[in-house]
Amino acid sequence: MTSVFPPEEKYGLTSQLRRASVSIVSNLAEGSARKTPKDQAHFYQMAYSSLIEVLNQLIISNDMEFIANVQLTEGRGLIENLTSKTAALRNAALSKLKP
Repeated sequence: MTSVFPPEEKYGLTSQLRRASVSIVSNLAEGSARKTPKDQAHFYQMAYSSLIEVLNQLIISNDMEFIANVQLTEGRGLIENLTSKTAALRNAALSKLKP
């Protein structure tokens, strides 16, 4: 998606979107490898936060007319699905902490 962004955004929005996207999957992977539920929940929360960051950047990209409304709508749907699943992972990890 970012390959069509203007060249002047290479170190701006393009970089931000790509880094946040990598952060999502990296935090999910790291959380799944953690031994304690508290550590797992922490990394799942960071993945959730990165998902929200990507959504915000997609909205900005749409406002700046780098992406079309249909791309924003599609991205928003995917993000809503992933945030729901990521929140469920976090809640499942936290539920292991309760007596």
